[in-house]
Amino acid sequence: MRDGVVYRPVRMGQMRAGMTRGADGVIYVRSSETLGAYPRAMTDVLAQKAEQAPEALFLADRGADGEWRRLSYGQAWVKVQALAAALLDAELSAERPLLILSGNEIEHALLGYAAMLVGVPHAPVSPAYSLVSRDHAKLKHIVGLLNPGMVYASDGARFAPAIAAAIGPDVPVVVRTNPIAGRPSHLWSELAETAITPAVAQAHDAVTPDTVAKLLFTSGSTGMPKAVITTQRMLTCNQEMIRTALAFLGDAPPVMVDWMPWNHVAGGSHNLGIALYNGGSLYIDDGVATPEGIKRTVRNLEEIAPTLYFNVPKGYELLVEHLADNARLRETFFSRMQVMQYAGASLAQHVWDGLDAAALAATGERIRIISGYGSTETAPFAFTTTWTVDRAGLVGLPAAGLEVKLVPSAEKLELRLRGPNVTPGYWKQADKTAEAFDEEGYYKIGDAMKFADPDNLSAGFVFDGRVTEDFKLATGTWVNMGGVRGGAIAIGAPLLRDLVLTGLDRNYIAALVFPDLQACRRLAGLDAEASGADIVAHPTVRTAFQERFDALAAKATGSASHIARAIILADPPALDAGEVTDKGSINQRAVLAARPQLFADLYRDPAPHHVLTFARKAN
Repeated sequence: MRDGVVYRPVRMGQMRAGMTRGADGVIYVRSSETLGAYPRAMTDVLAQKAEQAPEALFLADRGADGEWRRLSYGQAWVKVQALAAALLDAELSAERPLLILSGNEIEHALLGYAAMLVGVPHAPVSPAYSLVSRDHAKLKHIVGLLNPGMVYASDGARFAPAIAAAIGPDVPVVVRTNPIAGRPSHLWSELAETAITPAVAQAHDAVTPDTVAKLLFTSGSTGMPKAVITTQRMLTCNQEMIRTALAFLGDAPPVMVDWMPWNHVAGGSHNLGIALYNGGSLYIDDGVATPEGIKRTVRNLEEIAPTLYFNVPKGYELLVEHLADNARLRETFFSRMQVMQYAGASLAQHVWDGLDAAALAATGERIRIISGYGSTETAPFAFTTTWTVDRAGLVGLPAAGLEVKLVPSAEKLELRLRGPNVTPGYWKQADKTAEAFDEEGYYKIGDAMKFADPDNLSAGFVFDGRVTEDFKLATGTWVNMGGVRGGAIAIGAPLLRDLVLTGLDRNYIAALVFPDLQACRRLAGLDAEASGADIVAHPTVRTAFQERFDALAAKATGSASHIARAIILADPPALDAGEVTDKGSINQRAVLAARPQLFADLYRDPAPHHVLTFARKAN
């Protein structure tokens, strides 16, 4: 209860941990919860659910007519076996895996499970590498690393240029629609009618917990993408970890409406996995976290009432705007909701408060908001909160079966992890694998954590930024990049989408700011045709950023927390330049490298007109 208002009752698991201290200030934290037994493979779960509840809804997506296409567990199991037979006929193997170029849909999911059924790795990659990128450099790198035995693209016509640029003519291509002119293509529907032979069961019997289930590519923020090996054990034990923490998943099959892309671990392993592992239903949301894409999400959430909801902070920010003035959306969205979870970035407090207010308006109750933490290499679930919190930023305690090591690094505690959900390494990159683990076998995730309460381990942990992102000013003062960046984003919301901080060996911190151009356009009263340059140059927009960063400067306690200058950027980050990953996170180093003149302008004296300056009050 908070402010006299109760939270909707939800059965949550325990999150407890013990701590010991080693040499040189190293801290070891281990979950005190017992990790229950978990299946050999996710396809064993599919077979079981199909037998237990063959008519239950597994997946749904929007068809060409805009109506929901629905697939039951029984139907899915039959199709998966037939597709698996087709993959064996095509002689796919660990050395000739399945490459999936297109996004979330029923056909994508079934092909992925078919590959897993017979021990063939599948690799879903970002559609942006095919549809947004102009040079297809990342896609070519992926193809060279994998040597795929088959490629799937839902719409052959849309993906034809990328396939022509990156896929050799001898590699079979499968499409759902629009076979590629001038190139032999197989229709997905034909593969799904393949006769199921005994070879399918034999191949499935040979699958072990160590069999590679999928290869998920890192976003390439520090170079070309690496293929993270995801084993069957990682998927199944991680789902057991999740259900141990979110105990209500064992009470009734969840209903989910989700857009998170399956080429990312959050969408394809965590969210889709939750639906399957718990016999739930996943409605594939055709929306996305953009001003236009959220309209499709709203339509879907007006029709389908989820019991569990996941989104990135930007997605919640856009959703809150609609929840505030759309009564039908509020009523449906919160009618059966048990928990909302966010991950990937910090949830701004005004978004948290907006969700809380909308839930109260719809139900008279509060709905739990929890955060999650993990990475592709941890399958991804590693930390969560299961207790009631009323502010953003906490990541909670480690999952059952997980061991954590905190190593002093400068002024931070570097996080390392070890457990059955941690990857064995990177595909065909032994050097990268060796670099990723320490002498005790802990995975070096590169992030820092701090205690929410140094005197109370049960209060959990708070994310403390990337270890490698921190830098020193010319004065020798360390800058906690994560903390400074988080403060700026919080005070700049909703006008500020992200920013890049600089100041290494300089006298002060400066920033290149990526604004939310739509929010800024609305603030300035400009029409939809206004250019980015017109928007950021508008006096109202400049004044708004000046006032917000002035307020931030007034609270700075020294040079290490004072952003002294900023440039508001008219152009969004570019994928081909490596400035942004396909999931939307900013590559700090790539932005600075791609915009050297703007970087130089931040430190020119006197400051050019397009550079905003923010003075700190003398202490």
